[in-house]
Amino acid sequence: MSDERPTVAVFRPDDERLASAVSELTEAGVEPIGDPMLAVEPTGATPERAADVVIFTSKTGVELVADAGWSPGDAAPDSDANSPTIAAIGAATAAALREAGYPVDVVPEEYTSTGLVEALTAAIEPGDAEIEVARSDHGSDVLLDGLAAAGANVHETVLYELRRPPEAGTSTELAAAGELDGVCFTSSLTVEHFLAAAADRDVEDAARDGLEDAVVGVIGEPTATTAREHGLSVDVVPSMADVDELIGDVVDAVDRRED
Repeated sequence: MSDERPTVAVFRPDDERLASAVSELTEAGVEPIGDPMLAVEPTGATPERAADVVIFTSKTGVELVADAGWSPGDAAPDSDANSPTIAAIGAATAAALREAGYPVDVVPEEYTSTGLVEALTAAIEPGDAEIEVARSDHGSDVLLDGLAAAGANVHETVLYELRRPPEAGTSTELAAAGELDGVCFTSSLTVEHFLAAAADRDVEDAARDGLEDAVVGVIGEPTATTAREHGLSVDVVPSMADVDELIGDVVDAVDRRED
């Protein structure tokens, strides 16, 4: 462990999201390790299937369709002149939609796939609904399966693929050396990429041991499940699936250990 400021790693794509997370950790009084465990590769697709509801699950997806000039009218049902209902899985996605000039009709109280299924089931008649889910290639099956179980006709459009950048993995060596006090896993894929990067660097066993002595934070229950399935102990799951909440809770837990 660090003898000076605690060291906390966070995993985000190498853009303003990683910069923002690093800045937040710095302001919280810890030494930030921004490890870009995710790289975004756009597919060029947009939600063009006629739908009653179009769901966006990330800020990245919204930015990609906005850059492509997508309009909600592109996904309007042929029999209805109105634009489809636009749903966002959480506050950050909703904010990105509004910033891009799109309407936001549904945001669940619980920022999870399960929460969105519940919100849409209450807002529409799923048995008659055509629902388009626009997201990455690593989206949870919970959303698709939940909507289908509610009687909706569901179609998925993959807007982008998520890959592990070759330069990612600095945090794994720090974990292996016992120099990480906390980690912030922001998706199930960041857990898998962390372990893969550790294996590539021949430090997986040591990195796992290092995480046993660190505060392991995950953004929500699906990520917690992934971490546990891979043999990691989970210390922090914020009440809201939000990166800022995750960072704050992990730093608080690290501070309590330091005291």
